[in-house]
Amino acid sequence: MLYDVSRQVAINSRKLDDERLRGILEANQFGSFVCIEPVSGDYYVGATFDDAVNQAIDAHPDRLTHTLRIGHSVAIHLGGLIQGTGSSLANYEP
Repeated sequence: MLYDVSRQVAINSRKLDDERLRGILEANQFGSFVCIEPVSGDYYVGATFDDAVNQAIDAHPDRLTHTLRIGHSVAIHLGGLIQGTGSSLANYEP
């Protein structure tokens, strides 16, 4: 199923990042985004998520890719924390 394929793309992309890219990219591109096409091993760095993804789509329009934020554990963080309260915004009541 598509979920399984997408999951495998993510696993293979993270493996490429761990084994080959992280050391190269973190030194000079920290905080940028990298979109990895794991079949070819090609990767595309952009200042924004869209920049990296659009480069990958242009190069490999029919392949699935996986995007990471260089030097971070996730590409995009949804939600937030209200400073000093230890509460998430989801539980915020004004």
